[in-house]
Amino acid sequence: MSTLADVADMLRSARREAGLSQEALAQRAGVSRTTVARMETLAKGDMSVSALVRLLEAAGYDLKPVRRGHVRTVEDILAEQRRGDVE
Repeated sequence: MSTLADVADMLRSARREAGLSQEALAQRAGVSRTTVARMETLAKGDMSVSALVRLLEAAGYDLKPVRRGHVRTVEDILAEQRRGDVE
């Protein structure tokens, strides 16, 4: 993810995967529906990080930095090992 457009797409996908409308996600996150719509379409060409974090949390996601080129975080690898997914 390297552009704001990528972040907007990820937010839209997270909302849809959670089975939420823009209105339902907005209510869970304590923001307006227009905020969700603006962030999903980059209507203002900018994005509030605090609103993004609240929206992702409301959709059941965390925002974690991942080193470029890496797909999984250390937490992902440890969780896989605990579940026995990794040899």
